[in-house]
Amino acid sequence: MVARALLLAGTALAVLAAPPVMARKPPKPSGFEPTLPAPPPPTQPATGGIFSVSAGYAPLHGGTRAARVGDPLTILLVESTTAAKTAGSRSQKGGGAAIVPPTSGPLSFLKPDALNASSSSTFNGQGSATQTSSLSSVLSVTIAEVRPNGTALVRGEKKMLVSQGDEWVRFSGIVRLADIDEDNTLASTRVADARIEYAGKGAIMRSGRQGWLGQFFNRISPF
Repeated sequence: MVARALLLAGTALAVLAAPPVMARKPPKPSGFEPTLPAPPPPTQPATGGIFSVSAGYAPLHGGTRAARVGDPLTILLVESTTAAKTAGSRSQKGGGAAIVPPTSGPLSFLKPDALNASSSSTFNGQGSATQTSSLSSVLSVTIAEVRPNGTALVRGEKKMLVSQGDEWVRFSGIVRLADIDEDNTLASTRVADARIEYAGKGAIMRSGRQGWLGQFFNRISPF
């Protein structure tokens, strides 16, 4: 009995000394989660007819093209942007004045060119800016909403776990269902209100960022 009591006491102390298990917080939604199709309608009793709505319907002219909520669609990211701007300004101004002093009187001691004056100013400014960006990738998304005017909202993301960090590509936008080809692919240049995110986190991403102390001095520096 004494051994059993000691065993129970030791077990209780071990349970009390063990650190509490903290529940992990669920990840915050990114807004690009895939959309699942609606659940199928309940099975209808057999009516003896050949066609049944509950079994699904695919018209001959539409085939298997993505057109319903939850259908996958492949987006070809072929983004390329080039912007350039050049500005220049130049001004020049000059002026002069001459006063001839009298040859007699209290100012006769002045030389003939003592009261001559002239002024000139010149300004020349130039500026230029150039920016080029490109993105090429393939991303599969799902249809999140189908609208009566023949357009659909699509969104999706692709996450990649590499040895030195994480990378992800996210996409959302409005597409025309008529623009989807027979392979269920569509170029990103034909997507309205497109939102594309390419980012990541990890050791590689941190090495390409400026340290917090350097950022602090850059903010307060007057130069």
